[in-house]
Amino acid sequence: MFLSKPALRASAAALCFLAAPVAMAQDADPFDFANMTAEQKTAFGAEVRAYLLENPQVIMEAVAVLEEREKAAQVAQDDTLVADNMARLMDDGFSWVGGNPDGDVTVIEFSDYRCGFCRRAHPEVLELIESDGNIRYIVKEFPILGEASLVSSRFAIATQIVAGNEAYKSVHDALITLEGNPGDGPLRRIAETLGLDAEAIMAEMDSDEVTRRITETRELALAMNINGTPSFVFGDQMVRGYAPLPTMRQIVDEVRDTQ
Repeated sequence: MFLSKPALRASAAALCFLAAPVAMAQDADPFDFANMTAEQKTAFGAEVRAYLLENPQVIMEAVAVLEEREKAAQVAQDDTLVADNMARLMDDGFSWVGGNPDGDVTVIEFSDYRCGFCRRAHPEVLELIESDGNIRYIVKEFPILGEASLVSSRFAIATQIVAGNEAYKSVHDALITLEGNPGDGPLRRIAETLGLDAEAIMAEMDSDEVTRRITETRELALAMNINGTPSFVFGDQMVRGYAPLPTMRQIVDEVRDTQ
């Protein structure tokens, strides 16, 4: 049976618990494995081995308890990170805002155009926002998967600067479904198909302003220990990774119930 690192830690904890009566039976009071005699250690090992062979479920029970505790600790830490960075999350002065700008729940997504799970989540996020009607949706450009990701984000942000938020939304939707690398040709075709000024957008891509926006979003992600995409904030709850539509709806309901 293979055990992960958390499982091994839990197993060690379980063994220490089981060891106490064995040690006392060997006159090591209080239990101190380091100061046991060789004979006591041998007896201790034999007793623990026999117990675990008879009750192997103890290890998995200990693992389950440890995992629940670690999950609760992660949630508590994430709640603090969201609270500490709420102002920048809600209004950094440049991230695109869609959905209902006056919605009672805000959903924030850190996204990378080349991320497979971001692409999978995209239509479900749109369905969530459109079907709900009362969600404010913010996109954080967070290119972390290489040069193609960075080029895509630069193009999207440059579009927003040159042509506005409506054009950004159209380009965002095109990039998240683009097959192949976002080279000069594909990007120009996206702009031309949408009736945008491709030359102006391409010229803006390497501007200081585009770089500043990407840098500030990366700094925010670093402050929040976000190192993967997609990552979401629903109201005051962090959700790391892809969540299917039913789960997202459930989270939105929970946020509303606690407001």
